[in-house]
Amino acid sequence: MNPQKLMLQMQRMQQQMEAAQAELAETEVTGTAGGGLVTVTATASGEFRGVKIDPKAVDPDDVETLEDLVLAAIHNAAAAGKDLSEAKMGPLTSGLGGLGLPGF
Repeated sequence: MNPQKLMLQMQRMQQQMEAAQAELAETEVTGTAGGGLVTVTATASGEFRGVKIDPKAVDPDDVETLEDLVLAAIHNAAAAGKDLSEAKMGPLTSGLGGLGLPGF
């Protein structure tokens, strides 16, 4: 393969990856638990931005359930961000194999 052509392809892929990462840093995902009693908002890159708790989920005699709902919503948001990130970045990183480099 032509080294100059390879370098151009690598630069193009790097630009595409940077653009995808920037988009993921701004794209919001949500995670919910308890049928929507708890909602967590985060970026697809993993920055948590907010938590909303329906007053119906607040029971002073059962704080553990609310804690579990918040944790479940966080996990749900993180999974949504990971899925979106893999969908965005997967085609770019798998293309590295076509350049004679191992895929990620």
